[in-house]
Parts: sequence; C-alpha cells; structure tokens
Amino acid sequence: MPVVSGIAGQPEVTLAALRRFSVDEYHKLIKLGILAEDGSCELLKGLVVHKMGKNRRHSLVTRRLREFLEPLLTNCYVDSQEPLIALDSEPEPDVYIVRGKPEDYQDQQPSANDVLLVVEVAESTLKQDRVTKKWIYSEAGIPVYWIVNLIDRQIEIYTQPSGPAKQPDYADCQIIAADGELPVLIDGKEVGRLVVKDVFP
Repeated sequence: MPVVSGIAGQPEVTLAALRRFSVDEYHKLIKLGILAEDGSCELLKGLVVHKMGKNRRHSLVTRRLREFLEPLLTNCYVDSQEPLIALDSEPEPDVYIVRGKPEDYQDQQPSANDVLLVVEVAESTLKQDRVTKKWIYSEAGIPVYWIVNLIDRQIEIYTQPSGPAKQPDYADCQIIAADGELPVLIDGKEVGRLVVKDVFP
C-alpha cells in the first residue's frame, strides 16, 4: 500500500487513510475560504496537493511555448496554469489548448472534453507528471499530452488515451530530443512544427 511520509516526526499514513474530495467539494472548500484561491494547490485524484514553486527556467519555457502556440490556433486558445476539470481531479497544467474562446467559459472552468492538448513543464515534478498527471489526463481522454522534460532536454509526446480504465494510460509515446522537431497536432491535424531546442533556455 502506498504511503505518505509523516511531517516533523509524525508517522507515515497510507493513501487509503487520506480524505478524498470530489471536484464539487473542492470548489466548496475554496468558496468557504478553507483553501486559498491563489493557485497554490490543485486537486489530483481527489487529493488536495500543494503545487511546487516555479523557477525561472520553468517560467521561460512556459512563456516560449505560449508564444509559439498562440499564432497557430484558430477556433481555440492557449491558457496557462489555470484549472481544468477532469473527473476526480482539477489540475492546473502549465500550458493547454482549449476549444472556443475564453468568453465561452465565463461560468465554469473548461473540462477535459474541451481540451485538445495539455503540456507540463517538468523538472522537480517529472515523476509526478509521468505518473499521476499522465494517469489523470489519459483517464479524462485528453488526446495529446506533452511533458517538456527540462532534465533530459527532450519533449515526451503521449497520444491515444485509454479513457476510464483500470490502469489509464496513453497507448503511444514518442520522445523528441533537443535536436529534433515535433508536429503540433490539434484535433488530429498538424498546424505547425516545433523545433525542440528553441523551447529550452
């Protein structure tokens, strides 16, 4: 059984012993002021998780991705570090592409059904992005998931999500090194090509 390390000498606990929240309950905690609205945490598989701080390299890569993607898009837009609703989770991806325009989502956050591509910029969060986030995005049916791996200077591209399954995953994974190019697929159509080395500082 997976365990969570104790804090300041407190004992470890199993994940089964932790309280899991639905997305609606998570929203109520924010509305009541129990959780801050400052984006310092996110809901992952029912657990409220504190988000890691962003270093300057992470911020630069996120900005470069947005600047590259935005001119390629029609009938959709790029958002960054904002919530999206995915079954029992509400992650805040570093970059994602949403159908329509921001004004279409005045009353609620975009859901996974509205998302065409999601990107996580990974350094200290690489394991979480490869395991927990990949599980969440594949289970929710998000068609394309990129991990921009700052450690190995490569981009990992995951496609063909399983949707809800016993062990959700993506059927296909391609790894593009810094000297390569990757196609940007939106709704199954190539809208441009990204030179991977241009993303990294």
